[in-house]
Amino acid sequence: MPTLAKKNDKVVNEFNQYVKPVSLWADAWKRLRRNRMAVIGMWIVGIYMVVIFGAALLPFKSYTEQQMLHVNLPPSFKPAGLVAMGQLEKRKSDLTTAIEKSGRVDLKTDLVRIEAEIIQLKGDIDANPVHKRVYIFGTDYLGRDMLARTIYGGQISILIGLIGTLTAAVIGIVLGALGGYLGGWLDNLIGRFVDIMYSLPYMLVVIIIMSMLPTGSNSIFVLFIAIAMISWLTISRVVRGQIISLKNSEFVEAARSMGAGTGRIIFRHLLPNSLSIIIIYATLQFPSFIMSESFLSFLGLGVSAPLASWGTLVSEGVQGMQLYPWRLLVPAITMTVFLFAMNFLGDGLRDALDPQSKNRS
Repeated sequence: MPTLAKKNDKVVNEFNQYVKPVSLWADAWKRLRRNRMAVIGMWIVGIYMVVIFGAALLPFKSYTEQQMLHVNLPPSFKPAGLVAMGQLEKRKSDLTTAIEKSGRVDLKTDLVRIEAEIIQLKGDIDANPVHKRVYIFGTDYLGRDMLARTIYGGQISILIGLIGTLTAAVIGIVLGALGGYLGGWLDNLIGRFVDIMYSLPYMLVVIIIMSMLPTGSNSIFVLFIAIAMISWLTISRVVRGQIISLKNSEFVEAARSMGAGTGRIIFRHLLPNSLSIIIIYATLQFPSFIMSESFLSFLGLGVSAPLASWGTLVSEGVQGMQLYPWRLLVPAITMTVFLFAMNFLGDGLRDALDPQSKNRS
């Protein structure tokens, strides 16, 4: 077993060779890079963040602009005017065939309307630059660009995940650390309150809060509050257990003997040594907040129009999935890829920051 010694404030081994010290975070980063799926997940999450939060600086179209002549266009790399003209010509042909076979007079009204739209589009297709747009992800039932709506909807979904995670972390860390270190009646009070909150069905409580409070322009703020109110319970338990296991350690006794106060011991000594577990929990909890928001938006209790999130886009896409599948597939696949990437990254961080995994790497 090689031994290490200090020489001129440098660490050397038995062969008098300089050994570069490796910190916990450098060692964790080294092991994280060995996890291929975690690295792929980290790159995907990074690309999502750059595109979604840098959308205002990128040449994306407005997510609220409506073009009624571009309604429900399928994904295509052709100009929107040509795609819309093809759609109208196909509908005209289908209606003409149906009228000839069935003799239904009521369909002639639709045929006249489509012929008027074709004439309008032909006269406008060269003059209006709007018809030269390319909708690579198609459009929705109001002619809005699905790519822009998916990107800007991701801003709300990811912000809800970030704010929910940060709120849960702050509340859970403070209450868990105080209860675990101080113990006594404060620990019992926090513990019983957490037990009571655990006994309530989480999603039902959030649904009740969302249904009782008014919706509108402040619906996103209400959604933040509703999700964050219940989300801190687990992390408070995790932090409490970690603090209890560390509060009688030698470094805590040394700090206490030097006159360090309770706040300094908790926030300068105990919590930094629990940071790896907090990061792991936050990374794994992040996707669950996005799923909660998507579920609420799917039920109609989430983000209100004209704003949209991935959940509301999926809810709108389900209504026309048989005729216009891209309206469901685009936001659903986008959200699924992001959630998988976050889970892979969270699993990689858990393995990288777990001290026991050093013996397995």
